[in-house]
Amino acid sequence: MTHFLLISMTQKLVIIGLELGALNKLKQLRLDDSSIDKSFLHMVGVLTSLNVLTMSHCGFSGSLPAQGWCELKKLQEIDISHNHFDGILPSCLANLTSLQVLDLSYNHFNGNIALSQLSSWTSLEYLSLSNNDFLNPISLSWFFNHSNLKVLLSENNKIAFEPNSHGGTPTFQLEFLVMSNCSFDGLKRTPRFLQYQYDLQVVDLSFNNLVGKIPTWLVENNTRLVCLVLMNNSFTGPFRVSNDIRPNIRYTDIAVNYIEGPIPANFSLIFPNLEYLNMSNNALQGSIPSSFGNLVSLWILDLSKNQLSGTIPMHFAVGCDSLAFLKLSYNNLSGQIFPTNSNMTALSYLYLDNNKFSGKIPKSISIVSYGSIDFSNNYLSGMIPTWMGNMSGLNLLSMAKNQLEGPIPFELCKLDLQLLHLSYNNLFGSIPSCSNLSRTEFLYLNKNSLSGLIPSSLILNTSDLIGLDLRDNHLTGNIPHSIGSLPSLRILLLRANHLQGRIPIQLCLLQTLNMLDLSYNKFSGPIPHCLSNITLKASFQEDDLRGLSSGLGSTNSFLPSLPYFETKYTTPPDEEFPRIHWGASLNVKPEAEFTTKRITYSYKGDILQYMFGIDLSCNRLVGEIPPELGSMSNIRALNLSHNSLSGPIPVTFSNLKQIESLDLSYNNLNGKIPLQLTEMTSLAVFSVAHNNLSGTTPDRKNQFGTFDESSYDGNIFLCGPPLQNNCTKMRPPSTMPVDNEGEEGDIFMDMGVFYISFVGAYITVLLGIVAVLFINPYWRRAWFNLIEVCIDTCYCFVVVHYHKLFNYRSA
Repeated sequence: MTHFLLISMTQKLVIIGLELGALNKLKQLRLDDSSIDKSFLHMVGVLTSLNVLTMSHCGFSGSLPAQGWCELKKLQEIDISHNHFDGILPSCLANLTSLQVLDLSYNHFNGNIALSQLSSWTSLEYLSLSNNDFLNPISLSWFFNHSNLKVLLSENNKIAFEPNSHGGTPTFQLEFLVMSNCSFDGLKRTPRFLQYQYDLQVVDLSFNNLVGKIPTWLVENNTRLVCLVLMNNSFTGPFRVSNDIRPNIRYTDIAVNYIEGPIPANFSLIFPNLEYLNMSNNALQGSIPSSFGNLVSLWILDLSKNQLSGTIPMHFAVGCDSLAFLKLSYNNLSGQIFPTNSNMTALSYLYLDNNKFSGKIPKSISIVSYGSIDFSNNYLSGMIPTWMGNMSGLNLLSMAKNQLEGPIPFELCKLDLQLLHLSYNNLFGSIPSCSNLSRTEFLYLNKNSLSGLIPSSLILNTSDLIGLDLRDNHLTGNIPHSIGSLPSLRILLLRANHLQGRIPIQLCLLQTLNMLDLSYNKFSGPIPHCLSNITLKASFQEDDLRGLSSGLGSTNSFLPSLPYFETKYTTPPDEEFPRIHWGASLNVKPEAEFTTKRITYSYKGDILQYMFGIDLSCNRLVGEIPPELGSMSNIRALNLSHNSLSGPIPVTFSNLKQIESLDLSYNNLNGKIPLQLTEMTSLAVFSVAHNNLSGTTPDRKNQFGTFDESSYDGNIFLCGPPLQNNCTKMRPPSTMPVDNEGEEGDIFMDMGVFYISFVGAYITVLLGIVAVLFINPYWRRAWFNLIEVCIDTCYCFVVVHYHKLFNYRSA
């Protein structure tokens, strides 16, 4: 006898493979194949004994049919989640009076739930409406008679509760309530009906902008509470707890609120079994209670972005031996990082950045498995310990903006790092020629005193490199030709070193490059024409911009067990569990500093998708600007200033529609400024100052109407506004030649007229002299005497000096 059927093939196999008699006795039907047609729902009406119908992830779309499956009055469980259903719920659902479990999540249903037939389902125990388009207003008053309701999940919907004056008391006692990221229409305070709930195990009201005091009464009223998630609201005031022990609470998230005051000193006594605590992004003050060392089960602690001060308590560093994730970033903590007898042997993720920690890096730090360390922006001193190379599980290492000194230990080459960030320190010596950085994606060594060559082996062994920042060091030599072997490179910053030679054409192979900064070096030769091969497109992957992976595993492994699902709902969707929102805090996002519009900006995360720039300024480049650069239509910043470039400004630059900053100043450019440049309507900064340009300035239209005289300074043959040189005073307007395009030329006289006038004047003067000598005999004799004297004088001069020269050579 058939009581259960799991269909993962096609509708045809279902119809052919079973007889009608067997179908009448079918109790459970589970579909998980997108090849099954939605018309199958019209035929399930023959399954009169069916209790469970599951059709999740089948790719169904359109509205639910109003016939066929609505006749299944014995149905107790329906799961149609993760499809593309839309429209309102059919009225025939009222016939399903035995329904206990209904999952409508992850569809596009809309309409007013209060006007649907759900009110007739008094046997309902589990209801999931999450991630739909249900509209305002809906009220919980229609749930008040559902005495069996235990689970209500309604994430990402628009919820309008009844006013606080509503006097009704719900008959249900919920165990799980998830209403995160809802639009509480007209309501900003915690829903009043929660004051009548005493059996809650999980409460998630995150991302709702609720105001008022933090509802600690939820903890006091519900002794079985395991998870409390109130993050990303607007709760204020201190976090006060009662003196009653709550041993069941294991997961607490009150991050991103306005909670102030100190952390209660008895916190660990009230919540002795806490495993997860996130109080980040608040206004907490005071020190970290030493009693936190009693939280022996604590696995994850995030107190970042508060106003905590003092040192890390010794009892905390010794007692929390189960702690795997610790984030204290962006506080005012000081002193040494950990005492020498620290017992945090399970630690994998340590984020202490943006504090005031000082002293040397303690040897007590030990990272196990797949982990990260961020000590950046503190006052750490001394050398980078060589023993850090033994932390084989380390994945991200950031110690930027400290006072570290000495060479970069070669032992770091042993680590399989995705990111190494040592910028803004006092490191010196050469860059290690590491051969074990095949997984390295971001390498930041800028703002140090590193010297020597850029190791070719370093380039060859980092095939996954995305960002390389070596700015502001003392590096010498050429850019290794192996740079072209980095197909994923998007950021290359070599500014302010002593690099020389020609710009290698291998850079043209980096077609995914977003930022190229070679400024303030000694590069010579022409600009490679092939730089136009760089596509300057949004080439970052979503994972690159979100940040480097934490590797902590699935979120469900951190959540408490949910016994109701285990006993009542055989296949609970993982997405309905309360979220672990700290996932983003584990990531180190890619970043880059780039100078544009004469200001150095720091680009981080998603903004890198939209910033494309090339800076070759302050070098010794010669030759003409390649017209091919005009094909880089997505470029936003181009700086070629302070070189020895010559020739005209390419007319093709008018194709740079997205460019915001163009600096060609301090070169030897000549010719006129192409009037077509006024088509660059996004331009905010423009400079051609100190060149040899001539002619008129571009029309004062579009962005060019905003540029002042400083954009054209140092070009003595330029005229026109905003310059003080008036073009009408520099050349006659009536005889000004016109070029092929109808524009005024660059010269001030008609050369044909000049030649004719010169020849005519020469002939006139010559004929005048002949006429005078012919008429006046006295002047004629004087003229010929003068000619004879000149000839005799020249003859004597040549003879005398010839004999002197001959006698000198004979002697």
